[in-house]
Amino acid sequence: MEILLPQPDRTLARYRPGPPRTFPRPTQPIRCRVAYAAAHVVADPWLEPSDGTCHLDWEATLAYRRYLWSWGLGVAEAMDTAQRGMGLDPGTARELCRRTAQIARSMNAPVVCGVNTDDLSPGQASLQDVEASYRRQLEWVEGLGAQAVVMSSRALCAVARGPADYRRVYRALLRSATRPVLVHWLGEPFDPALRGYWGYEDPREALDVFVDLVAEHADRVEGVKVSLLDPEVEIQLRRRLPPSVRVYTGDDFHFVELIRGDGESASHALLGIFDAIAPAASAALQLLDRGDVAGYEEILAPCVPLSRHIFCAPTYRYKVGLVFLAYLNGHQDHFRMVGGMESARSVLHLVEVFVLADRAGLLQDPERAVHRMRAFLRLAGVDV
Repeated sequence: MEILLPQPDRTLARYRPGPPRTFPRPTQPIRCRVAYAAAHVVADPWLEPSDGTCHLDWEATLAYRRYLWSWGLGVAEAMDTAQRGMGLDPGTARELCRRTAQIARSMNAPVVCGVNTDDLSPGQASLQDVEASYRRQLEWVEGLGAQAVVMSSRALCAVARGPADYRRVYRALLRSATRPVLVHWLGEPFDPALRGYWGYEDPREALDVFVDLVAEHADRVEGVKVSLLDPEVEIQLRRRLPPSVRVYTGDDFHFVELIRGDGESASHALLGIFDAIAPAASAALQLLDRGDVAGYEEILAPCVPLSRHIFCAPTYRYKVGLVFLAYLNGHQDHFRMVGGMESARSVLHLVEVFVLADRAGLLQDPERAVHRMRAFLRLAGVDV
């Protein structure tokens, strides 16, 4: 079974996929780390957005969450992986949280839900508006019985004049929480509109503000999710935060070593790439549970080039690679995204996703993947 794949020099090269790797599903909960996959959404390709509301294929979207749970991973819902702030409107995000939380309760499955201020227009909101928006969404998520992830706010970044404004909003929000939350620090690579969050453009300068805020409210913060693509900042956080506060890595470049740990501390996981590599991530964590560090690293090593490619600059377009891989693996019957974002990556970029996923043993049915890859290439004008 071969396929002709386009190359950067505009030639076609023959490629033969290898066999898929077999990964065992867990027979008991993963205990070494808490691990969440930030889940993508499946668009409904038949419908046009109306009045700012997008349309999802609810059956396929929720089936993918069941798939992630089947691998022993938790689901992080309505995060940036679900195109929050990039096509997923606030109303649909609330409905997504409601439906996922309902299924999670019935399955006793772990879920956290994003809390944001995406019902505000950045640059047109006051600090009071930001605080009120955060509170509304926090109350909604807590009312569902789910744990909240306080996401970084574009509206707050646009209106804040310095660290004091961030402290004011977050203090008020954390004091209003009825159960411990996760606080998400999303860096500029993932969202350029968040440049200068916490009042400093350099994350190292922002560390003191962030650490002081979390330490002051350690009884209200179960953990922090750090998506900076800077492992040194994350390791500093692990050393400086109170022992009761977990650090969840969102670093899709360095996740293998950050989760493994350095002998003094280790990160837990809340990762977009786990959406794409759930079988490998689960199998690796099962080995880490048994103390088999070499086996853990062996499984994840070929996943790193795939992750680095999917999350390459501009990083915020990474959702395209995740959805494309879900399409290749038969989890959805089309390659369409909310807001038409499937066009945000090139044909050559997605060809490399196909090849790297194959090398990691993640094409679950290579024959189906080849068939769908051919269909995609023909639609793109590549004569294969």
